[in-house]
Amino acid sequence: MGWNFGDILDAVEPVLPADAPALVHGDRVICWREATRASNNLAQAILKRGAAPGDKLAIYMRNRPEYMIALAAAFKARLTHVNVNYRYTPDEVWYIFDNSDAQTVVYASEFRDAVAQIRHKLPGVTTWIEVSEDGRTAEFAEPFEALTAEGDGAPLSIKRAGDDLLFIYTGGTTGMPKGVMWPHHDLREITLQAARKLGPVPETLEALREHTRKAGPAPAALIAPPLMHGTGLLTAMGVHLAGGCIVTLTGEAFDPVEMLDAIERRRPQSLTIVGDSFARPILEALDAQPGRWDVSSVAAIVSSGVMWSLEVKRGLLRHMPQAVLNDAFSSSEALGMGTSVMTRAGEVQTAKFALTDRCRVFDEDDRAVLPGSGVQGVVALGPPNPIGYYKDVEKTARTFRVIDGVRYSMPGDWCLVEADGSLTLLGRGNACINTAGEKVFPEEVEEALKTHPSVADALVVGLPDPKWGQAVTAVIELAAGQTLDEAVVRAHVRTTLAAYKAPKRIFVADRPLRVSNGKADYPAAKACAETAALSATTPPH
Repeated sequence: MGWNFGDILDAVEPVLPADAPALVHGDRVICWREATRASNNLAQAILKRGAAPGDKLAIYMRNRPEYMIALAAAFKARLTHVNVNYRYTPDEVWYIFDNSDAQTVVYASEFRDAVAQIRHKLPGVTTWIEVSEDGRTAEFAEPFEALTAEGDGAPLSIKRAGDDLLFIYTGGTTGMPKGVMWPHHDLREITLQAARKLGPVPETLEALREHTRKAGPAPAALIAPPLMHGTGLLTAMGVHLAGGCIVTLTGEAFDPVEMLDAIERRRPQSLTIVGDSFARPILEALDAQPGRWDVSSVAAIVSSGVMWSLEVKRGLLRHMPQAVLNDAFSSSEALGMGTSVMTRAGEVQTAKFALTDRCRVFDEDDRAVLPGSGVQGVVALGPPNPIGYYKDVEKTARTFRVIDGVRYSMPGDWCLVEADGSLTLLGRGNACINTAGEKVFPEEVEEALKTHPSVADALVVGLPDPKWGQAVTAVIELAAGQTLDEAVVRAHVRTTLAAYKAPKRIFVADRPLRVSNGKADYPAAKACAETAALSATTPPH
């Protein structure tokens, strides 16, 4: 029947120490006994209210223990998890609920008004469950706390399957969000493939139960990015399924001081971040107050989804020399394309990754790119892969393609394959700028910009231009106390990149350039650039 996350939890939970912490959020500590009882009861309650295996359960909240309890309940009841971006407008949230065919929605009380605005347009949602801060809930919803206390906490007597699904809705840079459909078994197999290279792994539920009994709970992990995005969700799932402890932050926005305080207090062995957007503020806090925090518990830092620069990695290792920095090249529809591991013993250049066994690179004619050839290619990841995008046959056909009899996931990441077989990432094809017939990938220009001391963050977009077709245009956030000297920054970029890649114009951002998970908000950057360009009095260079 294959691996199923509900079965895995049923196997490991009874052999964990009942008082071992499972979920930590600020001062709240929920032990495994409480978490198990709550998720079992919630799963039973949702089924009693009419949900059936395969129905969709949407979770609409910031990071908090209730997210993981609801996720575990979904696994146990054979319901399909749907993540919801809490930064969306009510209409955008409606789209996710409607597109996913959500039957049950678990939401936090801070979003009660948004839910009330759209509820009448969602006849398919038959159960609304509210996580309330003060004990009060909307008249149309049931209280989360009451449902988790309703029952004896016993495991469900239910037969599950490896093809039960988990959805990860991914927004990308263009178009409406799409639900990536992952079978439980295939997600688990990706994890096991990586673990098998390190030694024997449990291959059955009974073996997993016995391994957990002997080894005890997995180490604690601090998950900084939102659980409603792939990086936070998947790393948290891995910790939870291994019987570990998940530490989350309480702030509405990422605060490096809160994170460092939590590291000192809770002593996690691993951290999950999202590239420089998280790592740079952490480094700045450590540099500003060296020795303030004890970060000696951190054995590993894991990142995915956003560029993590060599400069920032070096800085973190000054403060955490014992840590291993694991930079993963992955996306929601292509997990495990490449890895970059850096320690104090050896550096790895920014955006350079070792290809995994499942990864290939093809040119525009579907021919394999030879190492050292200098040919730009598209990264393709072999199975196991998602089934596709929910209710989007056309996009599924474009992304999941068969080449020489193998079905690959090809989200559109362009790269060079170096002579040593490693991969240097160029960028996502749908963000590529065509300027005077030359391809420019925003990511490499952004990294060059961020090495200038006046630039704290940067995004690069293409604006229509009668001379170049598209003009490479940068939107930056200035470092503290700095002003923009456009000519100097442009000249700095030209020291490392070809002149045609240097921005024709550089504007200072008038709005945030990152969304809550640290990923680039290119629509916001483009809107900022368009507004600034209209008011600019000097022509682009």
